[in-house]
Amino acid sequence: MVKTFPLRPYIIAETAYNHEGDITYLNRMINEIASLKLNAVKFHLLLDLESYMKNTHPLYTKVQQWMFTENQWNDIFSRAKKQNLDIVALCDDVKSIRYIIQKKKKVSAIELHAVSLNDYFMLSEAAAFDGQIILGIGGSSLSEISYAVDFLHTHGKQDVLLMYGFQSYPTNYTDVNLAKMNAINDLFHLPVGYADHTGYDDPNNVIISVGAALMGFPVLEKHYTLDPGKKRIDYHAAVGMEQMRCIRDLMGVALQVHGSGQVTLSDPEKAYGNIGPMKKAIVARRDIKKGEALSLENLWFKRTPEESTIPQKQFLHLIGSTALVDIKKDEVIDFRNIKYTFKTLNLEQFTNIKKKK
Repeated sequence: MVKTFPLRPYIIAETAYNHEGDITYLNRMINEIASLKLNAVKFHLLLDLESYMKNTHPLYTKVQQWMFTENQWNDIFSRAKKQNLDIVALCDDVKSIRYIIQKKKKVSAIELHAVSLNDYFMLSEAAAFDGQIILGIGGSSLSEISYAVDFLHTHGKQDVLLMYGFQSYPTNYTDVNLAKMNAINDLFHLPVGYADHTGYDDPNNVIISVGAALMGFPVLEKHYTLDPGKKRIDYHAAVGMEQMRCIRDLMGVALQVHGSGQVTLSDPEKAYGNIGPMKKAIVARRDIKKGEALSLENLWFKRTPEESTIPQKQFLHLIGSTALVDIKKDEVIDFRNIKYTFKTLNLEQFTNIKKKK
Protein backbone atom coordinates (compact mmCIF):
# COMPACT_ATOMS: atom_id res chain seq x y z
CA MET A 1 0.00 0.00 0.00
CA VAL A 2 2.90 2.36 -0.60
CA LYS A 3 3.40 4.76 -3.48
CA THR A 4 5.07 2.89 -6.31
CA PHE A 5 4.98 3.72 -10.00
CA PRO A 6 3.01 3.14 -12.03
CA LEU A 7 0.34 3.86 -9.44
CA ARG A 8 -2.53 1.39 -9.28
CA PRO A 9 -5.75 1.71 -7.30
CA TYR A 10 -5.95 -0.08 -3.98
CA ILE A 11 -9.61 -0.04 -2.95
CA ILE A 12 -10.76 -1.21 0.47
CA ALA A 13 -14.49 -1.93 0.67
CA GLU A 14 -15.59 -1.27 4.23
CA THR A 15 -18.44 -3.41 5.55
CA ALA A 16 -18.49 -1.74 8.99
CA TYR A 17 -21.64 -2.82 10.88
CA ASN A 18 -23.85 -2.53 7.82
CA HIS A 19 -24.52 -6.27 8.19
CA GLU A 20 -26.23 -5.52 11.54
CA GLY A 21 -25.29 -8.94 12.88
CA ASP A 22 -26.59 -10.90 9.88
CA ILE A 23 -23.71 -13.16 8.85
CA THR A 24 -25.51 -14.25 5.67
CA TYR A 25 -25.81 -10.61 4.66
CA LEU A 26 -22.10 -10.09 5.36
CA ASN A 27 -21.15 -13.14 3.29
CA ARG A 28 -23.15 -11.77 0.38
CA MET A 29 -21.28 -8.47 0.75
CA ILE A 30 -17.97 -10.34 0.55
CA ASN A 31 -19.12 -12.12 -2.61
CA GLU A 32 -20.12 -8.85 -4.30
CA ILE A 33 -16.91 -7.10 -3.27
CA ALA A 34 -14.90 -9.98 -4.73
CA SER A 35 -16.94 -9.93 -7.95
CA LEU A 36 -16.00 -6.26 -8.38
CA LYS A 37 -12.33 -7.29 -8.18
CA LEU A 38 -11.59 -4.81 -5.43
CA ASN A 39 -8.39 -5.24 -3.46
CA ALA A 40 -9.54 -5.63 0.13
CA VAL A 41 -12.51 -5.99 2.42
CA LYS A 42 -12.54 -4.23 5.76
CA PHE A 43 -14.29 -5.68 8.81
CA HIS A 44 -15.02 -4.08 12.18
CA LEU A 45 -14.02 -6.56 14.88
CA LEU A 46 -15.34 -6.27 18.42
CA LEU A 47 -15.13 -9.16 20.89
CA ASP A 48 -15.39 -7.41 24.25
CA LEU A 49 -18.10 -4.76 24.14
CA GLU A 50 -17.74 -3.77 27.80
CA SER A 51 -14.14 -2.72 27.18
CA TYR A 52 -15.21 -0.58 24.22
CA MET A 53 -18.17 1.47 25.46
CA LYS A 54 -20.20 2.13 28.59
CA ASN A 55 -23.47 0.26 28.86
CA THR A 56 -25.23 3.62 28.99
CA HIS A 57 -24.11 4.46 25.46
CA PRO A 58 -27.15 4.75 23.14
CA LEU A 59 -25.66 2.19 20.72
CA TYR A 60 -24.66 -0.37 23.35
CA THR A 61 -27.65 -2.69 22.96
CA LYS A 62 -27.58 -2.59 19.16
CA VAL A 63 -23.83 -3.18 18.88
CA GLN A 64 -24.20 -6.09 21.28
CA GLN A 65 -26.62 -7.69 18.81
CA TRP A 66 -24.31 -7.06 15.85
CA MET A 67 -21.19 -8.74 17.27
CA PHE A 68 -19.81 -12.03 15.93
CA THR A 69 -17.98 -14.73 17.88
CA GLU A 70 -14.41 -15.83 17.19
CA ASN A 71 -15.68 -18.93 15.43
CA GLN A 72 -17.89 -16.82 13.19
CA TRP A 73 -14.94 -14.57 12.40
CA ASN A 74 -12.93 -17.66 11.51
CA ASP A 75 -15.52 -18.52 8.86
CA ILE A 76 -15.80 -14.92 7.64
CA PHE A 77 -12.03 -14.60 7.21
CA SER A 78 -11.86 -17.93 5.39
CA ARG A 79 -14.54 -16.83 2.93
CA ALA A 80 -12.73 -13.56 2.21
CA LYS A 81 -9.39 -15.31 1.65
CA LYS A 82 -10.99 -17.87 -0.67
CA GLN A 83 -12.28 -14.91 -2.70
CA ASN A 84 -8.67 -13.62 -2.97
CA LEU A 85 -9.43 -10.49 -0.98
CA ASP A 86 -6.94 -8.84 1.35
CA ILE A 87 -8.39 -8.39 4.83
CA VAL A 88 -8.21 -5.15 6.77
CA ALA A 89 -9.31 -5.65 10.36
CA LEU A 90 -10.48 -2.51 12.09
CA CYS A 91 -10.20 -3.59 15.71
CA ASP A 92 -12.44 -1.84 18.22
CA ASP A 93 -10.99 -3.54 21.28
CA VAL A 94 -7.80 -5.12 22.63
CA LYS A 95 -9.30 -8.61 22.57
CA SER A 96 -9.89 -8.49 18.81
CA ILE A 97 -6.26 -7.49 18.18
CA ARG A 98 -5.08 -10.37 20.35
CA TYR A 99 -7.41 -12.74 18.51
CA ILE A 100 -5.78 -11.85 15.18
CA ILE A 101 -2.21 -12.07 16.49
CA GLN A 102 -2.60 -15.16 18.65
CA LYS A 103 -4.65 -17.09 16.08
CA LYS A 104 -2.21 -15.96 13.37
CA LYS A 105 -4.94 -14.76 11.09
CA LYS A 106 -3.83 -13.86 7.57
CA VAL A 107 -4.70 -10.21 7.80
CA SER A 108 -3.02 -7.62 5.55
CA ALA A 109 -3.48 -4.76 7.98
CA ILE A 110 -4.86 -3.91 11.40
CA GLU A 111 -6.59 -0.55 11.50
CA LEU A 112 -7.19 1.60 14.54
CA HIS A 113 -10.16 3.92 14.31
CA ALA A 114 -9.61 7.58 15.11
CA VAL A 115 -11.50 7.02 18.38
CA SER A 116 -8.54 4.87 19.53
CA LEU A 117 -5.74 6.90 17.95
CA ASN A 118 -4.03 7.74 21.25
CA ASP A 119 -5.33 4.77 23.26
CA TYR A 120 -2.19 3.43 24.96
CA PHE A 121 -3.52 -0.11 25.30
CA MET A 122 -4.73 -0.37 21.70
CA LEU A 123 -1.47 1.04 20.34
CA SER A 124 0.56 -1.34 22.51
CA GLU A 125 -1.32 -4.40 21.24
CA ALA A 126 -1.26 -3.24 17.61
CA ALA A 127 2.52 -2.72 17.76
CA ALA A 128 2.91 -6.48 18.19
CA PHE A 129 1.19 -7.19 14.84
CA ASP A 130 3.50 -8.43 12.11
CA GLY A 131 2.00 -6.41 9.29
CA GLN A 132 0.82 -2.97 8.33
CA ILE A 133 -0.89 -0.69 10.82
CA ILE A 134 -3.46 1.75 9.45
CA LEU A 135 -4.24 4.72 11.63
CA GLY A 136 -7.56 6.46 11.13
CA ILE A 137 -6.71 10.14 11.57
CA GLY A 138 -10.03 11.82 10.78
CA GLY A 139 -10.86 14.65 13.17
CA SER A 140 -7.41 14.36 14.76
CA SER A 141 -4.87 17.09 15.41
CA LEU A 142 -1.29 16.91 14.18
CA SER A 143 -0.11 16.35 17.75
CA GLU A 144 -2.47 13.36 18.12
CA ILE A 145 -1.25 11.89 14.84
CA SER A 146 2.36 12.51 15.85
CA TYR A 147 1.83 10.76 19.20
CA ALA A 148 0.46 7.62 17.54
CA VAL A 149 3.13 7.52 14.83
CA ASP A 150 5.95 8.10 17.32
CA PHE A 151 4.53 5.45 19.65
CA LEU A 152 4.48 2.83 16.89
CA HIS A 153 7.92 3.80 15.58
CA THR A 154 9.35 3.60 19.11
CA HIS A 155 7.91 0.11 19.39
CA GLY A 156 9.52 -1.00 16.15
CA LYS A 157 6.59 -0.46 13.75
CA GLN A 158 7.62 1.29 10.54
CA ASP A 159 4.92 -0.03 8.19
CA VAL A 160 2.25 2.56 8.95
CA LEU A 161 -0.39 4.09 6.68
CA LEU A 162 -2.39 7.17 7.65
CA MET A 163 -6.06 7.01 6.61
CA TYR A 164 -7.40 10.52 6.11
CA GLY A 165 -11.12 11.31 6.13
CA PHE A 166 -14.01 11.62 8.53
CA GLN A 167 -17.70 10.80 8.56
CA SER A 168 -20.50 13.25 9.17
CA TYR A 169 -24.11 12.44 8.41
CA PRO A 170 -23.81 13.33 5.61
CA THR A 171 -20.23 14.50 5.02
CA ASN A 172 -20.14 17.89 3.33
CA TYR A 173 -17.52 17.75 0.60
CA THR A 174 -16.58 21.39 1.23
CA ASP A 175 -15.12 20.14 4.52
CA VAL A 176 -13.06 17.31 3.02
CA ASN A 177 -9.95 19.43 2.30
CA LEU A 178 -8.01 16.90 0.23
CA ALA A 179 -5.06 19.29 -0.02
CA LYS A 180 -4.35 18.50 3.61
CA MET A 181 -3.26 15.02 2.53
CA ASN A 182 -0.18 16.48 0.84
CA ALA A 183 0.77 18.30 4.02
CA ILE A 184 0.32 15.14 6.12
CA ASN A 185 2.36 13.13 3.63
CA ASP A 186 5.17 15.70 3.77
CA LEU A 187 5.10 16.03 7.56
CA PHE A 188 5.12 12.35 8.45
CA HIS A 189 6.81 10.80 5.39
CA LEU A 190 4.23 8.03 5.43
CA PRO A 191 1.78 6.79 2.81
CA VAL A 192 -1.65 8.38 3.14
CA GLY A 193 -4.98 6.87 2.09
CA TYR A 194 -8.35 8.51 1.68
CA ALA A 195 -11.48 7.28 3.46
CA ASP A 196 -14.38 8.85 1.58
CA HIS A 197 -17.72 9.33 3.31
CA THR A 198 -19.61 11.36 0.73
CA GLY A 199 -23.36 10.76 0.83
CA TYR A 200 -24.41 7.85 -1.39
CA ASP A 201 -27.02 10.09 -3.06
CA ASP A 202 -24.67 13.00 -3.68
CA PRO A 203 -24.41 13.48 -7.48
CA ASN A 204 -20.70 14.18 -7.02
CA ASN A 205 -20.03 11.00 -5.02
CA VAL A 206 -17.93 9.24 -7.66
CA ILE A 207 -15.73 12.18 -8.61
CA ILE A 208 -15.11 13.11 -4.96
CA SER A 209 -14.20 9.51 -4.21
CA VAL A 210 -11.47 9.53 -6.87
CA GLY A 211 -10.26 13.06 -6.07
CA ALA A 212 -7.34 11.87 -3.97
CA ALA A 213 -6.25 9.54 -6.78
CA LEU A 214 -5.89 12.56 -9.07
CA MET A 215 -3.43 13.87 -6.48
CA GLY A 216 -1.45 10.63 -6.57
CA PHE A 217 -2.89 8.84 -3.53
CA PRO A 218 -3.82 5.31 -4.66
CA VAL A 219 -5.47 3.94 -1.50
CA LEU A 220 -9.22 4.44 -1.06
CA GLU A 221 -11.54 3.24 1.68
CA LYS A 222 -15.22 3.26 0.80
CA HIS A 223 -18.28 2.00 2.70
CA TYR A 224 -20.13 -0.76 0.88
CA THR A 225 -23.68 -2.07 1.13
CA LEU A 226 -25.95 -4.51 -0.69
CA ASP A 227 -28.84 -2.05 -0.49
CA PRO A 228 -27.84 1.54 -1.35
CA GLY A 229 -30.17 4.00 0.36
CA LYS A 230 -31.77 1.45 2.67
CA LYS A 231 -31.68 2.67 6.28
CA ARG A 232 -29.11 0.41 7.87
CA ILE A 233 -26.23 1.50 10.07
CA ASP A 234 -23.68 3.61 8.16
CA TYR A 235 -25.88 3.59 5.05
CA HIS A 236 -25.35 7.35 4.51
CA ALA A 237 -21.89 6.86 3.01
CA ALA A 238 -22.27 3.32 1.66
CA VAL A 239 -22.39 2.65 -2.07
CA GLY A 240 -23.52 -0.41 -4.00
CA MET A 241 -22.15 -2.27 -7.01
CA GLU A 242 -22.94 0.29 -9.69
CA GLN A 243 -21.31 3.24 -7.93
CA MET A 244 -18.36 1.18 -6.74
CA ARG A 245 -17.72 -0.07 -10.27
CA CYS A 246 -17.63 3.54 -11.54
CA ILE A 247 -15.30 4.54 -8.71
CA ARG A 248 -12.99 1.59 -9.44
CA ASP A 249 -12.76 2.40 -13.15
CA LEU A 250 -12.37 6.17 -12.77
CA MET A 251 -9.79 5.75 -10.05
CA GLY A 252 -7.63 3.80 -12.48
CA VAL A 253 -7.96 6.59 -15.04
CA ALA A 254 -7.18 9.24 -12.40
CA LEU A 255 -3.95 7.54 -11.38
CA GLN A 256 -2.88 7.13 -15.01
CA VAL A 257 -3.49 10.84 -15.58
CA HIS A 258 -1.54 11.71 -12.45
CA GLY A 259 1.45 9.74 -13.70
CA SER A 260 4.84 9.46 -12.04
CA GLY A 261 5.74 13.13 -11.87
CA GLN A 262 8.98 12.59 -13.82
CA VAL A 263 10.38 15.84 -15.20
CA THR A 264 12.24 14.29 -18.13
CA LEU A 265 10.31 14.12 -21.38
CA SER A 266 8.30 11.01 -22.11
CA ASP A 267 8.47 9.49 -25.60
CA PRO A 268 5.13 11.08 -26.64
CA GLU A 269 6.36 14.47 -25.36
CA LYS A 270 9.58 14.06 -27.31
CA ALA A 271 7.60 13.27 -30.44
CA TYR A 272 5.39 16.32 -29.85
CA GLY A 273 8.47 18.49 -29.42
CA ASN A 274 10.18 17.40 -32.64
CA ILE A 275 11.94 20.30 -34.34
CA GLY A 276 10.52 21.00 -37.77
CA PRO A 277 7.11 19.31 -37.88
CA MET A 278 6.17 20.76 -34.47
CA LYS A 279 8.65 23.27 -33.09
CA LYS A 280 9.97 25.72 -35.65
CA ALA A 281 13.25 24.84 -37.34
CA ILE A 282 16.04 27.23 -38.28
CA VAL A 283 15.84 27.83 -42.05
CA ALA A 284 17.32 30.06 -44.72
CA ARG A 285 15.42 33.34 -44.83
CA ARG A 286 16.55 33.79 -48.44
CA ASP A 287 18.94 32.02 -50.79
CA ILE A 288 22.37 31.73 -49.18
CA LYS A 289 25.45 31.40 -51.42
CA LYS A 290 28.26 28.96 -50.74
CA GLY A 291 30.86 30.63 -48.50
CA GLU A 292 28.37 33.23 -47.22
CA ALA A 293 28.28 33.77 -43.45
CA LEU A 294 25.08 33.02 -41.55
CA SER A 295 23.54 36.11 -39.98
CA LEU A 296 20.41 37.55 -38.45
CA GLU A 297 19.53 38.77 -41.93
CA ASN A 298 19.59 35.44 -43.75
CA LEU A 299 18.16 33.07 -41.10
CA TRP A 300 14.57 32.54 -39.89
CA PHE A 301 12.34 30.13 -37.93
CA LYS A 302 9.60 28.14 -39.66
CA ARG A 303 7.66 24.90 -39.16
CA THR A 304 8.78 22.42 -41.81
CA PRO A 305 7.80 18.91 -42.93
CA GLU A 306 11.40 17.80 -42.35
CA GLU A 307 12.91 17.22 -38.91
CA SER A 308 15.88 19.32 -37.86
CA THR A 309 18.83 18.27 -35.70
CA ILE A 310 19.60 21.79 -34.48
CA PRO A 311 17.61 23.01 -31.44
CA GLN A 312 16.13 26.50 -31.56
CA LYS A 313 18.30 27.60 -28.62
CA GLN A 314 21.45 27.00 -30.75
CA PHE A 315 20.43 29.80 -33.13
CA LEU A 316 22.86 32.47 -31.95
CA HIS A 317 25.74 29.96 -31.95
CA LEU A 318 25.25 29.56 -35.72
CA ILE A 319 25.84 33.23 -36.47
CA GLY A 320 29.14 33.64 -38.34
CA SER A 321 29.26 30.03 -39.59
CA THR A 322 29.63 29.73 -43.37
CA ALA A 323 27.60 27.81 -45.93
CA LEU A 324 29.40 24.78 -47.38
CA VAL A 325 26.96 24.69 -50.32
CA ASP A 326 24.30 26.90 -51.84
CA ILE A 327 21.30 26.86 -49.48
CA LYS A 328 17.93 27.72 -50.92
CA LYS A 329 15.27 29.82 -49.23
CA ASP A 330 13.32 27.84 -46.56
CA GLU A 331 15.87 25.01 -46.61
CA VAL A 332 16.54 23.63 -43.12
CA ILE A 333 19.92 24.63 -41.74
CA ASP A 334 21.85 21.50 -40.87
CA PHE A 335 25.40 20.80 -39.74
CA ARG A 336 25.88 19.03 -43.07
CA ASN A 337 25.41 22.22 -45.07
CA ILE A 338 27.37 24.66 -42.91
CA LYS A 339 30.90 24.97 -41.58
CA TYR A 340 30.46 25.33 -37.83
CA THR A 341 33.22 26.23 -35.39
CA PHE A 342 32.51 25.95 -31.69
CA LYS A 343 32.77 29.29 -29.92
CA THR A 344 31.70 30.89 -26.67
CA LEU A 345 28.57 32.91 -27.16
CA ASN A 346 28.84 36.64 -26.45
CA LEU A 347 25.34 37.94 -25.91
CA GLU A 348 26.50 41.58 -25.85
CA GLN A 349 26.58 41.72 -29.64
CA PHE A 350 22.93 40.68 -29.86
CA THR A 351 21.48 42.71 -26.97
CA ASN A 352 21.90 46.08 -25.31
CA ILE A 353 23.00 44.38 -22.06
CA LYS A 354 26.59 45.29 -21.28
CA LYS A 355 28.84 43.69 -18.70
CA LYS A 356 29.72 45.84 -15.74
CA LYS A 357 33.33 46.95 -15.71
